[in-house]
Amino acid sequence: MLGNPDPSLRSAAVYDRAAQAYDVLHVARGKDYAAEAERVVAEVRRRLPSACALLDAACGTGGHLRHLAPSFEAEGVDASPAMAARARERVPGVVVHEADLRTFDPGRTYDAVVCLFSSIGYLVPLEELRRGIANLARLLAPGGVLVVEPWFMPASWRDPGIVLAEAAEGEDLAVARVSRSWREGSVSHVEMQWLVASGDGIEHVVEHHEMGLYTVEEYRAAFTDAGCTVEHDPDGLIGRGLFTGVRQG
Repeated sequence: MLGNPDPSLRSAAVYDRAAQAYDVLHVARGKDYAAEAERVVAEVRRRLPSACALLDAACGTGGHLRHLAPSFEAEGVDASPAMAARARERVPGVVVHEADLRTFDPGRTYDAVVCLFSSIGYLVPLEELRRGIANLARLLAPGGVLVVEPWFMPASWRDPGIVLAEAAEGEDLAVARVSRSWREGSVSHVEMQWLVASGDGIEHVVEHHEMGLYTVEEYRAAFTDAGCTVEHDPDGLIGRGLFTGVRQG
């Protein structure tokens, strides 16, 4: 949610094949979507108590969206058809669009736009990050709140990267994933290989993700140039930080 020619669409394609496995693995890892969503709601309400309409950009399978929906008139958007379909299943009645967050134009504005779980990092190179944040800001009504959870900062990336093995079981599905990561300049690479077992057989899925390692200053500049104030919390939801801005004008 990778590199030339179209980062977000290439990442959408790899996520399509592992959409179901994605949920099984993150549930097993203990990702607390509810608590994270509660924090995001608080950040929005602190800056705009009257916020009503919210867009979850790069919403994935709807993990955060289903906990944001009770507090707002919520919508989602994701470039992956499989992810968007899964989100619709998890959050019935909520509109989930299929589109690239850099060009998404629903013909309306929102009081809040959020982009969580480091999805913004898929916008490579820096010009694409700036383009994405500018478009998300354009989707805000004046005084609206933009919340972005970044990927790792350059200083926090651990060279030479890591190797990791994970496994989990869900209803009618067993998942194993091994991954390795490395860095080339300001771009991080993550190779993932999944084994997804169901009653129909075992599928092997290979993914290659490219994500930008952008500095606090680069994120700040993107927000400012998009017409937003910006505050940075270095801890954020899961230790990767959180940028929160308000659209001016």
